[in-house]
Order: sequence, then C-alpha cells, then structure tokens
Amino acid sequence: MEPYLLRYFLAVVETGSFTRAAEACLITQPSLSAGIKRLEEQLGVTLFVRNNKRVFLTTAGTRFLPRAKTILHECNVAIAELAQTEKARVLRVGVLQTLSGAWVAGCLKGFREAYRGADKTGRFDLFEGTEQEILNRFDERGIDYALSIRRVDDHSSVPLYDETYVLALPADHPLAGVKEVCGEDLSDQPMIVRSRCEVLSETSRYFTDRNVRPPLAYRTANDERALRMVAAGVGATVVPQSHAAQGVVTTRLLGFTHSRTVALFRPRHALPDHLIPMGQAFEAYISQLAPPWND
Repeated sequence: MEPYLLRYFLAVVETGSFTRAAEACLITQPSLSAGIKRLEEQLGVTLFVRNNKRVFLTTAGTRFLPRAKTILHECNVAIAELAQTEKARVLRVGVLQTLSGAWVAGCLKGFREAYRGADKTGRFDLFEGTEQEILNRFDERGIDYALSIRRVDDHSSVPLYDETYVLALPADHPLAGVKEVCGEDLSDQPMIVRSRCEVLSETSRYFTDRNVRPPLAYRTANDERALRMVAAGVGATVVPQSHAAQGVVTTRLLGFTHSRTVALFRPRHALPDHLIPMGQAFEAYISQLAPPWND
C-alpha cells in the first residue's frame, strides 16, 4: 500500500468529490479514480458509494478511515524526523555504561562548549550499553562514535587511557588506610556486586581461588548506586580506577592485576557530509583529554 493512495482516499473524504479531490492532489480525475480503484483492489473492499451529486463512504470505508489517517500521519512524522536528523549536526555516540559518568559528562560538555565557541552548533544522541550492545549498534549503523573498551590494537579506535581495577571501601573502614589489601582480609566483608562489570567473573574467581566467600550485600547494574552504597557502609566492591565518590576510598587488591583500555571508536561507515567537520573536531578534542583522575 503506497502513501499516495491514502492521500487520494483522504482527499475524496474531505472534499466529497472525485473532481475536487483531484484538484486538491494536483492530478487529473482519471488518475485519482485509477488510484482509488487500485486501493480498493488491494484492500478487497469498496470504499465509496457514488451518486450524481456526492460521494459517500461505505461501511468498509468508514472503518478504514481512522486507520488511513493514522498510517499517513506516522509516515509524515517519520519523514519529518529523518529530514530533521539529516540536516542537524547530531553525532550519535555509544557510551559504555561502566565508564565514569562524571568523566563522560565532562568530555561532552567540554566539547560542546569548545565547538559552540567556534560559532558552530551541534548536539549528541547518546546510547548507553554494554560492550556487545555497542558493537551491535555499530553493525546496525545506529551510532557514529563510541567510548568503550579497546580489546584489539587496530586503527578503528584511539586509546584514551589505561586503568586498573581497585577495591572501593567506605572512608571509615578499618582497611581504608591500607595501601594493598589481601583477599583473605575480606572473608567477612560484605560485598556489592556490579553486575555489568567487565571483570565480574575474574573477581569471583579471585576470591574462589583463595577459598574466600564474602557475603553478598547488594547487587546492582548501576555503578553510581553501587558507590553510594559503599559510602553508606553497605559493603565493598571492585571498580575501575576512575570511579570515585564522596565517602569512598580505593586501594589495591593484592594479586588482582586486571586492567582495561578506554578508547574512542571511530565511525564504521561514512558520515554524512554535514557531519564530517563536527566528527573531526570531536575526534581531535576527545583524543587529547587527560585521564579521569587528572581532571
């Protein structure tokens, strides 16, 4: 079913005449009549009853009318939204959900201020997800850039900083002043599980290998909430080095040497011409940023 056939149908309903509907659609009456006949054939029903003076909807036509309006409205909305997106300077950026929220926000704010300062406009559409979800969005061409973890040394990404994983403790914890904590020291320490942590299985294996089974106090996919619960004394957790919060201190976990490289991933498809300058400026700005702990 093609949208122009729905326009013909609605024009006849609105004008009550094939002649006036053809004039409104800027076509000949035979063309409009042929279009209505084609629509009726596709639907398998008669839509109009015609007499010498006026055209009336059949029962089937009356039932179809609200559907036709809805379908055409959605088509018009989709076209308008796509046209607006194509014309606007909008970069679609995927953000790994375990990155420091403060650092990501600072990156985007700093770039927008610098870009506006150059008498240009631009904005972001952000997608937050796991590594795999971000990769899927790249494959679907749903994002242009991404801030995520670099697993392979190639030209598709620009490394930004390396960081280790550390143990986060309440500021008033007895081990808070210790530079390095043994896993065995945490046998009775309630733990908070960050369910989206990239080294979750390695963390579990670390304690299992030491025959240590700390009690589980809380499980969450929200890193900010996990840190707030640490500050509240609910438990301890393993976090990337860049994660920080008031009332939380971090220390090294003896024998836990895992780390990650955070990188800017470049587009896997050609950007529209109007987005190329903004994309180049975004790459240049993000690539020169300092690590989160140097902000």
